[in-house]
Amino acid sequence: MPDSKGISAQALRQGLRELGWQRLAVAALLLVFALFTALRSWQLPILGDAENALYDIRAAGFAPRTDTDKRIVLVVYTDDTNRKSGQISPVDRTVLAEALAQIEGMGAKGIGIDILLDSAQDDDPLLQAALRGMKTPVYLAFASNHTNPEAITWEQEQDLRRYIAAVRTDTTKPASILLVTDNDGAARRWPRHYPGLPPLLSEALTQGTPDAAPQFSGFAGPIRYRLPTAKDRPVFEKIPIDLLADPATAPLVANTIRGRYVLIGGDFADFDQFDTPFTRTGLSADARGGHARMIGVEIHASMLAQLLDKALPRSVPGWAQALGAILAVLLGMVTAAIRARPWQLALGVAAQLLAFAAFPFLVANAGFDTLGFPAVGWPAGWLIAYVAVSSALRAINAAQREFAQGALGKYLPRSVASEILRNPERLRLHGEKREIFCLFSDLEGFTKLTHAVEPEMIARLLNEYLDKLSAVVLEHGGTLDKFVGDAVVAFWGAPLAYPDDGERAVKAAIAMYQAGEEFRRNAPAGVPPIGRTRVGVHFGEAIVGNFGGDGRIQYTALGDAMNTAARLEGANKPLDTTILVSREAMERSGLGGFRPMGTVNLRGRATPVEVFEPVPDAAPEARTLAEELVAAHAAGNRAGVQALTVRIGEGDHKDLALANLARRLAELDDGESYVLG
Repeated sequence: MPDSKGISAQALRQGLRELGWQRLAVAALLLVFALFTALRSWQLPILGDAENALYDIRAAGFAPRTDTDKRIVLVVYTDDTNRKSGQISPVDRTVLAEALAQIEGMGAKGIGIDILLDSAQDDDPLLQAALRGMKTPVYLAFASNHTNPEAITWEQEQDLRRYIAAVRTDTTKPASILLVTDNDGAARRWPRHYPGLPPLLSEALTQGTPDAAPQFSGFAGPIRYRLPTAKDRPVFEKIPIDLLADPATAPLVANTIRGRYVLIGGDFADFDQFDTPFTRTGLSADARGGHARMIGVEIHASMLAQLLDKALPRSVPGWAQALGAILAVLLGMVTAAIRARPWQLALGVAAQLLAFAAFPFLVANAGFDTLGFPAVGWPAGWLIAYVAVSSALRAINAAQREFAQGALGKYLPRSVASEILRNPERLRLHGEKREIFCLFSDLEGFTKLTHAVEPEMIARLLNEYLDKLSAVVLEHGGTLDKFVGDAVVAFWGAPLAYPDDGERAVKAAIAMYQAGEEFRRNAPAGVPPIGRTRVGVHFGEAIVGNFGGDGRIQYTALGDAMNTAARLEGANKPLDTTILVSREAMERSGLGGFRPMGTVNLRGRATPVEVFEPVPDAAPEARTLAEELVAAHAAGNRAGVQALTVRIGEGDHKDLALANLARRLAELDDGESYVLG
């Protein structure tokens, strides 16, 4: 039976024993680390940076392009505004009050102010009066020291709270302007909601309106940034606040304000600037008209536009990411365990890595949120698992190769030995059930010979005889099991199996008989006549492997098949044959030239065995007579058996085996088998 490439439980246990508990512990820890890496790569050093970089490529590559958004407009303080007002920090609040007065009459949907009013100024009464008098919804920037300590101190927070309390009305309320950045300083995600903070600016502006999107409540996924269709058509229009504050120029932009959400903030070269996925990929500088970074109020505008579009990305379920991580680790393990040619392995690894690289982009293209998706984690986990299993297998293979090298040349044919050296794991270091062709041979009369010849001569004769028969076994691809005195035990089908094992086993039996005859003819002078070599061949199931303990092991086969082959060898003597092959072995040999020798009951075996003698060089009549005899007996044709027996006795066949068959069948009742012994 062909050697299975699967890993049995017994083989696995044996491999683990060969690995040793220290190496096993290291391999197990590496596999655990591989799974942890595949699951938590975003939180790990270096890998987290790589995940951010790959996400930025996906975000920039799949960013939608849009014409100028007609729903949102940015009103910004600029460096020119500060120069004109002569006030930089805090910004001129008079300009803000005047701008609010103009916006009030232009029909804006709502106003969001991304400027912290956290310290008292001389012009506060003017601004506060404007805020208290607003009928257009206005949301004032709020930040806490707890959630944003870099932007506001505790004292500033108290000033801010007092200011908001002084101007708060039904239409003027606070809103959170919190923005979060990852560990590399880039703003990629919506901030999560913290207790004690008012709604986020983009959510506050749409609350209670048809534009509201409740599904964004608690959303902390990716911000959807967009790219302009042309450099001169930005995603959001920007109006300098001083242009809007001046009654003479304000009417020029009235149509730009009407029906839109107005976000007021600062647009300064060195303040309130954020990195985004566009910045990290270098895409934004050209696509956005030379502006690499993004001002805070524009990020809020991007979130507001995403909310208005209700562009909530689909989330990849946590269980799916966990399953992907497990599969990536298992794939690394399987890839390490598979035996393939180097070019096949390289092709397989390249294909897997290409799939790992492409999969996150396919997921992003399908509209899923890939912020947090392990684009680097899965291949990293795969690699760690591959290294862990490869190292373990190398250790196991080293143990198997050491064993194989000790065994080669002792009982394995050269072809099998070469295969074992290429694939040491195929020589199992444990017992396994296999279907094999078993062969037993024996030298007739050897025991008597030992009493008639000096011990030195016996040793010489026995060594020469066993060398000849061993060479025949190995030449025909068999595995030498053992020598028992002058008997040779061999089998085919283990440790490796080939389709023509049966043919080679029967041919080896014939060649062993012929080698024995040559040995008889060439016996030294003075040595009494040496008997014939008798052989038995059977096919069946046996346990094959190494037995004997750690101190002394022997690769051998055990079981009924081996016992049957031994009994067949012994049956040659009472049947006057030299080689007996069971029907099971004969049918699987693929050879012709057999003649039936009847059905016999072997000692120790309850089921009768049909036996055949290979006689490829015999006269056709000798085979035909045997077939007719067995057929007549099986049919209950006693007259036919008697006639054939007479015919054989009158002939000049000098065929002891055929005459023996005729005599046995003539004595048996219809359908009976011959009982040996």
